[in-house]
Amino acid sequence: MVGVRKMSNDWHRADVIAALKKTGTPLAKLSRRSGYSTGTLANALVRPWPKGERIIADALNMKPEEIWPSRYQQLNAWVYLVYLVH
Repeated sequence: MVGVRKMSNDWHRADVIAALKKTGTPLAKLSRRSGYSTGTLANALVRPWPKGERIIADALNMKPEEIWPSRYQQLNAWVYLVYLVH
């Protein structure tokens, strides 16, 4: 049985890593420069972490929602539902 897969326009983590390297700031270096251990920012590549997403997006001169739109669409839907309830 084949499940339905949600379409995602999120960047692949390899694309994020490559884009950072092109700017001359590898992910590990960005992590250390931001006060974290070498691998900490990699967490934002595999799971939602707004602070880490913002650091990465800033390094790419982008907004986090441009790199991970699905994470922010879900957040916006939740905020809207909370607004409707209250």
